[in-house]
Amino acid sequence: MGQDAGKAQRIYRVDRFTVPDGARAEFLDKVRQTHELLRVQPGFLQDMLLEQPSMPGEHNVITIVEWESEAAIASAKAKVQSMHAQANFNPQELIARLGIKADIASYRHI
Repeated sequence: MGQDAGKAQRIYRVDRFTVPDGARAEFLDKVRQTHELLRVQPGFLQDMLLEQPSMPGEHNVITIVEWESEAAIASAKAKVQSMHAQANFNPQELIARLGIKADIASYRHI
C-alpha cells in the first residue's frame, strides 16, 4: 500500500466547542483525561488541543485526533465509553450543564 493510499484511510475527528469562561477549567480537565486514554489506543496517530481567542466570556476550543482507520476509532470509542461509565461521567450532561456549544464531526483526506 502506497503512502497516499494509507492517508486516504485515515480519519480525522474534529470537535469544535464554544466554552463559557466559567466552564473552561472543568471542560479542559475532562478533555485532557479523555485524550490521555486516546493516545494509548491502537491506531492513534496524533492529536491536538487548540484554543482560539473569542468574544469576551467564551473560548473556542478545537480538538483534532488523527486515526489510521474507522476500525481504530470504533475500538477507541468503546474504551472511552467504558472509562466514562466507570467514572459515572456523561459528556452530554456536562455539555448541557456548562452551556457548551459542540460541533462534532469526522473528516477524510480528499
